[in-house]
Formats: sequence, C-alpha cells, structure tokens
Amino acid sequence: MNFIDVDLLILIPMVVLLVALFFYLGWKVNSKLGKRSIVAGEERAKVLIADAQKESSNIKREKLLEVKDEWYKKKIEFDTEVNQKRQKLQTIEKQLSGREDNIDKKLESAIRKEKENRALEQGLVQQKKNLEIRFNELDRLEKEQNLKLEKISGLTAEEAKKLLLESMEQQAETEANKIFKEKFEKAKLNAKQEAQKVVVLAIQRTAADHSVETTVSVVQIQNDELKGRIIGKEGRNIRSFEAATGVDVIVDDTPEAVILSSFDQFRREVARVSLERLIADGRIHPARIEEIVEKVRVELIEEMFKEGENTLLQLGIHGVHPEIIKLIGKMRYRSSYGQNLLQHSVEVAYLCGIMAAELGIDPIMAKRAALLHDIGKVVDKDIEGPHALLGYDVAKRYKENPIVANAIGSHHEDIEMEHPIAVLVQAADSISGARPGARREPIEGYVKRLETLEALAQSFEGVAKTYAIQAGREIRVVVEHEKIDDIFADKLAQDIAAKIENEMEYPGQIKVTVIREVRKISYAK
Repeated sequence: MNFIDVDLLILIPMVVLLVALFFYLGWKVNSKLGKRSIVAGEERAKVLIADAQKESSNIKREKLLEVKDEWYKKKIEFDTEVNQKRQKLQTIEKQLSGREDNIDKKLESAIRKEKENRALEQGLVQQKKNLEIRFNELDRLEKEQNLKLEKISGLTAEEAKKLLLESMEQQAETEANKIFKEKFEKAKLNAKQEAQKVVVLAIQRTAADHSVETTVSVVQIQNDELKGRIIGKEGRNIRSFEAATGVDVIVDDTPEAVILSSFDQFRREVARVSLERLIADGRIHPARIEEIVEKVRVELIEEMFKEGENTLLQLGIHGVHPEIIKLIGKMRYRSSYGQNLLQHSVEVAYLCGIMAAELGIDPIMAKRAALLHDIGKVVDKDIEGPHALLGYDVAKRYKENPIVANAIGSHHEDIEMEHPIAVLVQAADSISGARPGARREPIEGYVKRLETLEALAQSFEGVAKTYAIQAGREIRVVVEHEKIDDIFADKLAQDIAAKIENEMEYPGQIKVTVIREVRKISYAK
C-alpha cells in the first residue's frame, strides 16, 4: 500500500473533526442564538460528520482496493519472475547433470584405455623378449646350418659367396648383352643418323697431326713384361694410376713403350715422371702409385717456380712478384694454337726488345710486357673472361708498371693502348704467331673443348676430380663417397651426360664414367 494513501485516510477524519469543532465553537459563540439555531446547527453538524465519515469510508475502501490490485499485480510479476528463474535453474541443472555424466563416461573410458595400454605394453615387452629369444635361436641355428653346409659342400662361406657373385656377374652380363642387343636393334631403325655418328667418331679418333704432339707422351720401358705389372691384377694398378693422374694410359702392342695421353701437359708430365719412377723403383701398387704421383706433383710445382726464375734471368728482368713468377713457370705446360706458351712468350719478348731498342724505347720494359702478355691464359680456369683482361687484372693486382699492365690488356685491343710498348707487344705477338709452322688452329679449339668438358662435370655437387681422356671421348668423374652413394652415382652420370648434350657441341659421343671409391685406413703402431 502506498504511504500517501494511508496519510490521506488519516487526514480526512481529522479534517471532519476540525470542521465539527469549528461549528461547535460557532455554536458556542452564537450561544445567544435561539435553541432552534442550536438544534439546527447540531443537526447540520451531524449531517456533515456523517457525510464526512461516509466519504472517508468510501475513499478508504477505494484506496484499499487499489492497494490490493497493485499488490496482486506485483505478486503476479514476482511469481512470473520466480518461475522463469526456476526454469532457468532447472535447465542449468540438467546441463550440469549431462556434463557430469559425460565426464564420468570419459573418465571411465580413460581408465579403461589406460588399463588396455598397460596390458598392451606388457604384451609388447613379452613379445620383444620372445622375439629376442627367437632371433638368438635363429642365429644359433643359422650358424649351425652354415657349419653343416660348409662341411657338406667343402666350401667356406666366403667361397660360397664368391661363387654366388660369379654366378650373378654372369647373369648380369647376359642381361646386359640382351639389353645391348635390344638397343642395337632399336638403333637400326635410325641407321642413317647412327652411321653419321660412327663416321664422325672415326674421324675424331684419327686426329694425329693436330693433337698427337701436344697430347701424347711416350715412356720407354726395358721390356714388355713390365706392361703386365703396370696394368696390375685385373687392371687395378692402371686404374689407380689413371685416377691419380687424370691421364689415359695406353698399353698396346708398341714394343717397349707405354703411351700417356692427355690434353693437359702438366698432368701428362706428372704421369710421365711418376711412371718412370715407379718402373725404376719396381714397387707398383695403388698406395705406392698415389704416393709417387703426389710427390712428383709437388716437385713439378716447385720446378715451375724455378722455370719462371730462369726465364726472367735469361731475359734480364728483375723485381717480379713471386705469384707472377709461378704463372710464368706454369706457361711451360700450356699450348696456344700448337705453340708452347712459354716459348711463344719468350720469343715475343726477344722480338719486342729488339724493336724497342731500334726505336729508342726501354727494351727491358718492352721485354717485361711481352713476356707477360699471355699470362691470363694460365690464370685459374674458374675465372671467366678474355685472357688479355685477366692478365691485365693480375698485373694490376701485383703492382706491375702501368705501361706493362696496359700492354697486356690491350694486345688484343680489349682496352685502349696508352704507350708505344703496347703497339710493339701486339706486333711481336703477331709475328711470332704468323711465322710458318708456328701455330695449328684446330688444337686450340680441341683443348678448349676438353677444358669445358671437365669444368662442366666439375660443376655438380659432390664431384672431387674430373679427367677428360680418350681425346675427349670419355670423362671420368671421381666423387666424394661421403656425399654420393651408389644409387645417386648412377643418377649423377645421367645428369652429367644430359648436361653435356644440352650445353656442348662435339663429334661422336662422350662416355661418362663416375668413380666412387671407399677407403678405410688404419695404422699398426
């Protein structure tokens, strides 16, 4: 019930009493009036009081009804809200009960799985023990069986393995012959193209006058019996020698002679000296071959430096950087269009010095520039560019006189000539190369092709050494056994062959041989 309505119910009776009191006081004041007036006033007051009481009662009843209505509405709203909350609580209780059931189920499932896993683990452990017992038993039975087989057959396990390998080799050879026959039959379908390749290959193999003098060395031997020792058991020695030196060793019917073939004169010289020492020493086996080859290689590198010093002393040139002296000695083992590069450079130096003296120009400076004009041809093969500019860079790197550096870089007009000595070097170079019999143009292209072939094979990862042999008809690739396995070696051979086909032009065909060798070394102390 509203507090204002209660106050109003109290106030109305009070107002009525006050009015009655007012009339009563009026009556007292007007007591002198007649009884009639008094009686009339009393009656009137009674009527007013009765009316006031009736009105007060009505108002009170109405207010009570309003209060009851309001209370009833509030009660309905409260009951509705309580019911809604009760329903929400019941829903939440159901959800919580469902979740609790799910959790219980999952917990039971987890406990059950854990028990199953423990049982499975125990079973696996037991199975492992059983397998170990069985493996040990099988190993024992296998050993007993092998011993029985060895007694029955009269062969050891190694001998039986060798027989099996020989059988497999024969089978593989048969399969290879079968495949070769199939390939050959297939090649007949394109006979004209194959015939052209064969003809070109034959022409290439008869390249005598152009390359024999610069690609072949002959080692004289005391008797033909040494050829067998050079070849070794199943070709073991000759393969080791070829792998260590990078040259092709030809042991044919030529009496008391072994032929060494390689486009690289330094390799050929290392092989020649090494073979002569091996023959003189008498101990020819793979380990000794590698030892002698490495020792000879180091000695020839030292000799190259001495050769450079002797050349400078011969020409009267001094104050040359040691690295350039090494390059001068290295020219002894390079050819340029059939000319020995060091002989050609010395010849150009003499010619240039004579012309400079006639013209009143410093002859020593002229000879210095002429001697170094082709120094770029013996720079590292991995560095690309015209040899004149490579030599120019070398001269600047080692603080050569600017006149000398300019003459080196400009003798093929790759840069502008800045001094008369540059003109004299160019003229002397032309004179040396143009004289009758000085140069053979085809050999330069031949050597360049073999160098490109080796560099192409060397570009693959895992390749340690590459040797172009058989006048460029075969490239031997020695790989690092830690990086290249047997399976990948086959793929490497195919990849190199594909790259050669795509990037090179050559007559005939080129055989790609990938060599992977594993060595285990131990020392007895």
